[in-house]
Amino acid sequence: MRHTLPLAPQFYVTAPQSCPYLEGRLERKLFTALQGEQAEDLNDALSKQGFRRSQNVLYRPSCSACNACLSARIRVADFKPSKSQKRTAKKNDHLARRTRAPWATEEQYDLFRRYLDARHADGGMADMDVFEFAAMIEETPVKSRVIEYSARSEDRKTRDLVAVCLTDVLDDGLSMVYSFYDPDRRSDSLGTFIILDHIRLAQEAGLPYVYLGYWVAGSPKMDYKAKFAALEVYSGGRWTPLGDPEEFEDQSHPLTHDPIAEQVAQISLPGARPVNKD
Repeated sequence: MRHTLPLAPQFYVTAPQSCPYLEGRLERKLFTALQGEQAEDLNDALSKQGFRRSQNVLYRPSCSACNACLSARIRVADFKPSKSQKRTAKKNDHLARRTRAPWATEEQYDLFRRYLDARHADGGMADMDVFEFAAMIEETPVKSRVIEYSARSEDRKTRDLVAVCLTDVLDDGLSMVYSFYDPDRRSDSLGTFIILDHIRLAQEAGLPYVYLGYWVAGSPKMDYKAKFAALEVYSGGRWTPLGDPEEFEDQSHPLTHDPIAEQVAQISLPGARPVNKD
């Protein structure tokens, strides 16, 4: 009888390019393909180690002279909304939530284009066409959902799509892969509301974490994530409470970075014994 051993994922590093968050810095990513029967196990395992999913790729910042990008997640059981967040939740409690399979629609893309044109016209996704958008939503080898939020139209006969979030369901939480919303509803703080609603969804499902993507120390674009209570970041090979955000802003000395080979050797893969970080 022939036995085939599962192939260990191969890791690669992107070429340095301009950082979209911090002026004058270069970004580099460590990444691996997400495919095959173990895709969900790999996504679960690497998400716990600071990786994020983009279609069928898992990646983590691996910049040679900067540690500002840190994966962030909220401890659901310890989260308590601020007064401002309570107001945001109340302001948007009329929105209807619909959870769908990861399938792109024209209505989603129209909202996505309006969002990019208003908020990220010079960003890396600014030129994304409808086919690339569909790939972002639909090319997922793991358990993913599209969560839509809609409001009554002015004539109250139909509902208008106002926010969307592509979400992965991990074994320990919900991972918010990408969200976008109606840019004309700036005063409604829809970005904050989507996070608050995901915390509620995780509570209902008994999941301990909501993964928010990367928090970037020193980037004004990412300040909003630090406003959530019970936030922790993946730093130095472990999850740690954020505490004072300013303490993470001076992490740019080259000697604080392990070589790529050592970084890969420290990654715990599904079925393997956890790497001792101490």
